[in-house]
Amino acid sequence: MKFASVRIVTQELESLIKFYQVLSGIPAHRLAEGFAEIRFEGVVLALSSEMLITRFNAGAASAAANQSAILEFEVEDVDTVFERMTSIGTTIVMPTTTMPWGNRSLLLRDPDGNLVNVFSRPSANP
Repeated sequence: MKFASVRIVTQELESLIKFYQVLSGIPAHRLAEGFAEIRFEGVVLALSSEMLITRFNAGAASAAANQSAILEFEVEDVDTVFERMTSIGTTIVMPTTTMPWGNRSLLLRDPDGNLVNVFSRPSANP
C-alpha cells in the first residue's frame, strides 16, 4: 500500500490553491474543474471543491469542518515562511517558536481554518 494524498474539501478552491502555492512555492496542477493537486516530494495535497463531493460522493465530506487534523510541512527556514505568509494576511496561531525538543515551529490557519504546522529541525537532529 502506498499513501498517495491528503485531500482538502473547500468552498473556496482558488483561495486554498493560492495559500498552498505561496506556502510551498510549488505550482498547482489543475486536473479538472474543481480539483487541483500540489505535488510534494512523496505525497500529494489534493484540493477539491465541495461541489465535486456533493456530485460524486453524496456529501461525504464538508468544507471547512476540520477540527482534528494538522497538516505539517518541514522546511529549512521557518522564519522566512513566517514573513512570506504574514505578507499575504495569513492567520497566525503561534508565531515562530522554538519548541522544548528543539524544533522551530509556526502554526497557521489556511483560508478554510485548517491548522498548518510549518517546522524545521535543529541541525543537530538528523
